[in-house]
Formats: sequence, C-alpha cells, structure tokens
Amino acid sequence: MNTFSLPRRSLLWGAAAAAALALAGCATRAPSLAEAPPIVFVHGNGDTAALWQATVWRFESNGWPRERLHAIDLPYPLSRDDDAKPQPGRTSAAEHMAYLKAEVDKVLQRTGARQVVLVGNSRGGNAIRNYVYNGGGDRAVSHAILGGTPNHGVWAIPGFREGNEFSGTGPFLTGLNAPKNAAGDEVGGPVKWMTIRSDGNDKFAQPDGLWIGQKGTPTNVTAAGPELKGATNVVIPRIDHRETSYSAAAFEATYRFITGKAPARVDIAAEKSVVLNGKITGLGVDSADAKTGNFSNNLPLAGAQLVVYATDPATGARAGGPLLRKTVGADGTWGPLATQPGVPHEFVVSAPGYATTHIYRSGFPRSSDLIHLRPERIADADKGADAIVTLTRPRGYLDPARDKMLLDGAAPAGVPAGAGVASAKVKPAGGQRPIAAEFNGERVVGQTWPAASGHVVLLELTY
Repeated sequence: MNTFSLPRRSLLWGAAAAAALALAGCATRAPSLAEAPPIVFVHGNGDTAALWQATVWRFESNGWPRERLHAIDLPYPLSRDDDAKPQPGRTSAAEHMAYLKAEVDKVLQRTGARQVVLVGNSRGGNAIRNYVYNGGGDRAVSHAILGGTPNHGVWAIPGFREGNEFSGTGPFLTGLNAPKNAAGDEVGGPVKWMTIRSDGNDKFAQPDGLWIGQKGTPTNVTAAGPELKGATNVVIPRIDHRETSYSAAAFEATYRFITGKAPARVDIAAEKSVVLNGKITGLGVDSADAKTGNFSNNLPLAGAQLVVYATDPATGARAGGPLLRKTVGADGTWGPLATQPGVPHEFVVSAPGYATTHIYRSGFPRSSDLIHLRPERIADADKGADAIVTLTRPRGYLDPARDKMLLDGAAPAGVPAGAGVASAKVKPAGGQRPIAAEFNGERVVGQTWPAASGHVVLLELTY
C-alpha cells in the first residue's frame, strides 16, 4: 500500500525532519488499522529475529495487529567470506534472498494481503534490495526501510576482498547500485525506499578500516555510505549500527514513512498479562557438535533443557520454584510461559557441549514469541575464572562517550570508544552473589555462578 511520496534528500532527524515527513504524509489518507500492511522484519549479519522484539512491541503499542508483524530467522545468518564460494555454516546473498522471498510468500498467503512492508537492518537490507530487483519483489513490496545497510560497502577498496558481499567495489553491490533511471537514482519505483543512518557513530560506515582489521587504511566509505540516491535518507544523530533499526527513534521514522503520520507513542504499552515464547538455538554448522564452530546459527537446539524462574529485582535471587521446566523438541520452541509484566526472569539453558547458561532479563512489558535463547560455550581463556558474567546488548552497542553504564558497580572495562562492541565481560571472584548491569536506565540483576562447574551468566539488556 503506497501512502505517500517523500522528498529525495537527506533528513536530519529532529523537529525539522518530523515536520517534513508529516507534511509529506498529509496529501493522502493514512491506512486504518484494518488496512495495516503486513510488515516483514529482516535481521542483520549473524543476528536473529529476536532483535526486533522491542520494535514489534512499539508497533503493537500503536495498534498494529500482532498477526501482521513477522520477523524472519535466517538459519545460517552469517555471510560468506567470498559470496561465490560455498562455506559451511554461511549463506550466500542469493540464498538469503531466496529465503526472504519464501517468507514473504508465506506472509502474503497467511494474511491475504497483496503487498508487504520490508524493514531490514544491515545485511538484511542487502537481501531486501536483492529481492526487489532480482527476485520479483517489486510486485510484492510497497515500502522498503533499510537501517544501517552498508549500501556502498563497509569498504570500497579496489582489489581488497571484492568477492565479499560487503565490498563497495565488488559485483554484488555495484550491481545493486546500478542506475535505475536517467537521473542516476540507485532505487526506483514502484517500491518506496527509505534509509536510516547515523551521523557518524555506525562502526560499519567509517572512513578508517579499524573495524575491519585494517586500522589506518582508508575504506573509501563515509557515514553517508548507507544512503541511496533517490531514496528518502534519514539521519539520526549519535545512533549506532544496530540502533538504525532497533531504537525508538528508528521506529518513529519507520512508522511515519509507512503511514504518513507520527505514531501515537514511541514507548511500549504494558499488557495486563504476558505470554512468552521463542526458541533455543545453538552454535556452529551443527549445534550438537562443538567441533563445527562457535558462530551463531538460528537452528533449533533439539534436546536442550530450560528452567525459568522469576527473580528478585534487587538481588537476582530466585523468587520461588520454577515457572517452567522443559526439554525442547525438534523445533526448538521452549514455551509458552504465562507470567506477569514487569517481573524479571532467569532462563537457565543447558545442553550437551555447552555451558549451563543463566540468562537474566528485566521484566517483559508485553507478550512476545521472539524470546530466543542460546547457550554459550566457555572460552579457553576463561576456564580458570571463578565466575564469568557478560553484559550483552543485542539491539545496540556500548559507547562510553554516549551511554551511562555500569557492570558490577564499575564502568565496564575494555569497551572501546566509538560504539564498536555490544558486550562486556567480568570475571568476579568471591562465590555466588548478586551482580548488576545498568545501561541508560535499564537495570538487570543476576547472580554469579561457578565457572568451574560449567556455568556462565548473561545479563541481557532489552533496550
């Protein structure tokens, strides 16, 4: 459903950008909830559908029907080192596009809709563009929103890894960026296109090669690399690579572009009761075989065991007996679990070949079937520790110059400037005790567990 057209220019997100987008949307009627188009969310490289959890909640909080919000899980989410060469546990650009096409077809069949909106983060935007221009998606897609997609490469260095999907001078991106009309636009109709980028805090849109292991080498890419000529290009100050899609500001820009009006709210409306679900996934080419690698996959970890507890928000201690105890089946689904909004939880995942992983989460304001869980393996360098505790932020990075954060009462050590990492680790001694992580107002409290007995702890942020 094409609701409006926007000026083809970069918009610095703020009052002026909001006014410009609202004005552009006044020309035609925004869709009613009954007409709300299905939205398909496409995660980035190495990521999972679970990263869209808060974004889905924000759409729901503005009345978008839950059954019209679909986040895909690419089974092997990492790209190949060389897109043309098969690589175990990795997905080519063509395979990624084919998977997206199949998922869109399922959503169209299930909803009876004629078209979908596609929203992608990072590599997800590559699949969206490939599908629209090379997979027939121009007929099935009304709007495409790309957050932090390296449309002109993470690097654009002639002769350097040009077979990689993220090379701005390689065949994949140069093909996608070929002019679509006489004006030289890199996008074309009938799909309406928007990009969202940072003003300079995206680790994969940097002029120096630090984040690709080439410090001091010019990448020939700038902060404007994710923009596309002919698209509506939105710039949001200080956001990081993942926040181009998963932040409240990115949601607001996305909602406006789809509907032509501002969302009624960008916070998340709490439900009176909450039902949680998701799947347990593993690591490597074969989740059951540690020898096949420690990289993330989105494949079900059949036979994994899960125990869930409510916890004391002040201490992380278990508040009573298990809320759920389950051995997951072939599909990896671990729920459903009915619980109360705002109650923090401990998810304990165990499986052969993995550490017993204690995942602590702050309270859930709404129901979700995107609570995906993955057990960890203990790295050789950590095997002598008393305890291993990691603060992890799946939907954004950690920026010491921007964020207020504490881990075990201190600023996390080893977090570099520039929003370049999404986790921080400590190895506390002294036996089992409470341990807290704080990040820009969100607080997650857990307990330490002995690494010598094969336990690790994740303090996972929601926002």
